[in-house]
Amino acid sequence: MSDAAQPTAAEVRAAAEAVKTALDRHLAAVERRSGEDDPAVYEAFNELAAAAEEYDELLYDRYDEVTPFEIPGSDSDVLPPYQGPEDANALSVLIRRDYAVAEPQRLLAQAQRVADLDADTAGEGPAAAAAGSSVHAALGVLFGEFEPDEIASRHKEFGLEEGDSTLWVTAADEPAEPGEWLDAPFDQADPHRVVCRFDVSAVFDDEPDDDGVDAVDADVHVRVDPDAVAVLEELDEVDDVDDADEVDAVDVDDDRSPLDADR
Repeated sequence: MSDAAQPTAAEVRAAAEAVKTALDRHLAAVERRSGEDDPAVYEAFNELAAAAEEYDELLYDRYDEVTPFEIPGSDSDVLPPYQGPEDANALSVLIRRDYAVAEPQRLLAQAQRVADLDADTAGEGPAAAAAGSSVHAALGVLFGEFEPDEIASRHKEFGLEEGDSTLWVTAADEPAEPGEWLDAPFDQADPHRVVCRFDVSAVFDDEPDDDGVDAVDADVHVRVDPDAVAVLEELDEVDDVDDADEVDAVDVDDDRSPLDADR
């Protein structure tokens, strides 16, 4: 950063004062909290995190110095206060999986193979001839033939490389009417109605695997429910035992991060 763009000493001082104010507000909100999901505590927490991050950045830019605090990366690290129905009458499951087209030729070849097999059954057609002509056409063939879960389990076979993925289970007051949300399926995704969330990303595991590549780990966000937490922890222990017993299985890093006991 050039000298002209550096923050002034007064700006750094003001940011430090903002952190002190945010600390006082956070403590006051905690002392007055009305329950586990008190929105005032959540808001004060985010204000404190933002003030600390601002101070950390200005301190570094001005003095090339850092703070000893670990600043949360984003609000996605925790679930916001729940504002949905206490007992959900309906659920929506929202899933996003990202892929990179790592081997386009493999993708095209697999799509053409699928189209050729279908053509042998139904007769040759223009769709079969065009299946391997472009990545768009190939993706249409493969995702039309296979369920998304099968694509996820066989992604390397199709020339794809996994990126981040997330699954949200959201509560609804009542089931949606048929066709109601098909034109914009994700517009009504409300984080305040998320019952539980499962995120998979390499950023959750800082330790590289034996090949020097960061392993993909999972982060689990669950509303604090003792029964649900106990079940997830028990399932995790069973997974660890099964992994130890299956000596011939492929060694995959399946350790989950601790449950996120958020507000």
